[in-house]
Amino acid sequence: MAVLAPLVQEPAAQPALTTDALVVFGVVLVALVLFLTERLPIDVTAILLIVILVVLEPWTGIDPETGISGFANEATITVLAMLILSGGISRTGLVQELGRRMAAFAGDSIHRQLFATVAATSPVSGFLNNTPVVALLVPVVTDVANRGNTSPSKLLIPLSYASQIGGMLTLIGTSTNILASDISGRLGSEYPELHRFSMFEFTQLGALVTLVGGLYLIFAGHYLLPERVPPRADYLEEYDVGNYVADVAVVPGSPLVGESIGDATAALGPEIDVVQVVRDADRSIAPRQETRLHEGDVLVVRTNRDAITALEDAEGIEPVGQPRLDGDLSAEEGIITELVVSLDSRLIGERLDPEAFREEFDAAVLGLRHRGELIAERIVGTRLGVGDTLLVQAAPETLERLSRRDDVIVAREPSQPDYRADKAPVAVAIMIGVVAVAALEIYPILISALAGVVAMVVTGVLDANELYDAVEWDIIFLLAGVIPLGIALEESGGAALLAFAVVETASVLPTIAVLWLFYMLTALLTNVISNNASVVLLIPVAAAAAAGIGANPFAFVLAVTFAASTAFLGPIGYQTNLFVYGPGGYRFTDYARIGAPLQLILSVVTVLGIAFFWGV
Repeated sequence: MAVLAPLVQEPAAQPALTTDALVVFGVVLVALVLFLTERLPIDVTAILLIVILVVLEPWTGIDPETGISGFANEATITVLAMLILSGGISRTGLVQELGRRMAAFAGDSIHRQLFATVAATSPVSGFLNNTPVVALLVPVVTDVANRGNTSPSKLLIPLSYASQIGGMLTLIGTSTNILASDISGRLGSEYPELHRFSMFEFTQLGALVTLVGGLYLIFAGHYLLPERVPPRADYLEEYDVGNYVADVAVVPGSPLVGESIGDATAALGPEIDVVQVVRDADRSIAPRQETRLHEGDVLVVRTNRDAITALEDAEGIEPVGQPRLDGDLSAEEGIITELVVSLDSRLIGERLDPEAFREEFDAAVLGLRHRGELIAERIVGTRLGVGDTLLVQAAPETLERLSRRDDVIVAREPSQPDYRADKAPVAVAIMIGVVAVAALEIYPILISALAGVVAMVVTGVLDANELYDAVEWDIIFLLAGVIPLGIALEESGGAALLAFAVVETASVLPTIAVLWLFYMLTALLTNVISNNASVVLLIPVAAAAAAGIGANPFAFVLAVTFAASTAFLGPIGYQTNLFVYGPGGYRFTDYARIGAPLQLILSVVTVLGIAFFWGV
């Protein structure tokens, strides 16, 4: 009953509101606005924070050396190493094979499909970074849904949420855990109860959270999700692509003979898009603009209803057959599928230029979902962001190649995946070794993870030039930027001021209620800014507040850590939510519809679990 007793303690002296604290609060406000509005890419925002903190050194106390200390921080380097190790596992095809095996028995039962999704995702996410896990499983889960005549919308948000709760099983499950461990260790000199987390420090609580969350997703959550995308969806209908396709032949003596595709497009008019060239029974899908036309070539062009008649009068070409709707394209004319803009894509921030896209990716853009919303008007010039989904038509071999690139996620499984399956046992052995060395405390996780990276290259699981591709550099820069911000918040007294305000407003509440409030505050904050930024800002405040009310600081640190990995209320709080946004055809409110009850359930389970295992 002690945890339910009202707080009774001696009133603490209120920390002074200094100019230093006000300046740091201002920097924090700027950071929150930039993270929320996404006016700048997240890595650029992080660099800007370093610059601001160092320029304002007289008030923030952050000198140049401290400003860049985040790049050499143990948490940053550990996260970098774990991302590379996750990339090595991904290259073997283990994750996809696990997903396919778990889906083999799913059939047309929605509960078995959800069980396969949760069971294939959560345990793996406890040891691998969940971002590549979800990226790899999006096409697998979509195929499971389509084969079982289930809407992919019923499975994709559960996929993302299962990866988040699975990340709480171990220290290395998420970058947030590793960063929280580093902050907890740094605060240990001030609060004796705090220390760096061991590998399985909170596994018992993580298992409880994963079990409860998984049961909710399997048996209750799917009832709250609408079928935004029908099973075996007709992409053209879903994207409202109502254009017509016509075949026109280049006649003898045509002025187009010897001209390029680009010249032909300019001559035929802006509404005409040459998507294929058929020459002597050979079909070129998404031809390059510099391709030269020959006499007798048949151009497959896409246009709207009004421009169809213009083709009949165009000089140098002759219609072949009757125009038909886009939906009547045959399989040999190319596969129509979706491409999701990935976290590290070079397309982020770029304005969509279908012609340039065709040149680089050998794929014709048919439609676009931007932030989950279908772009009905002209898609040209739309600035692309993470999670945006492009409807494209491309040759099978092109999609095979794109599935191996980091710019996009192909929302269908490659027919001939290029995996190093023979290296799977080696990759698993390396991963087990990394975990074992850290768990037995032979060496810190930083050293064992770096040793694992070297082993991945030496054994051929990864090529040396693939190390850099495996790293999500925006996460690394984010960590490097927010770490000095957290230091400034502590050193300026800002954290102590916020903690005092919490203690004063919660003076009539039981300790466990204050713990729950910190959980909910973190959960709400992590839905609008980065989860890593949330723990940096709130762990020092939570520890100081716990000390101020005579509670266990470690319990409060754990509450913040767990809550930071529960971005269940919208698509922008966590990168895996963005990956499923387009393929699921979701709206913003769909996340909160299934996520709000899950957030509340896990808040109670987590807080009561912390009280039971560690006391408050």
